[in-house]
Amino acid sequence: MSLSLNDVQRIALLARIAISDDEARDAQAQLNNIFALIGQLQAADTTGIEPMSHAQDISQRLRADEAVEPDRHLAFQEAGPQVEAGLYLVPKVIE
Repeated sequence: MSLSLNDVQRIALLARIAISDDEARDAQAQLNNIFALIGQLQAADTTGIEPMSHAQDISQRLRADEAVEPDRHLAFQEAGPQVEAGLYLVPKVIE
């Protein structure tokens, strides 16, 4: 896939980007280089290669999914104007 100069100018127009003819030609060349690289990558034979989650062989440090903050909802609800059954009561705003 490659873009024509008209394609680049149309994309710039749709993106509301002011672009001169020279800039459009530069962008066209850069975008076509990117498409060529993508084509090379897609042409590579990846049969038997296991997908990776990261380009480097590293592991993420994970911690247990545990709440570390104290539960203070009762203290917060005591400051609320109206609370019922653990819920804040608010005035009706839509008729």
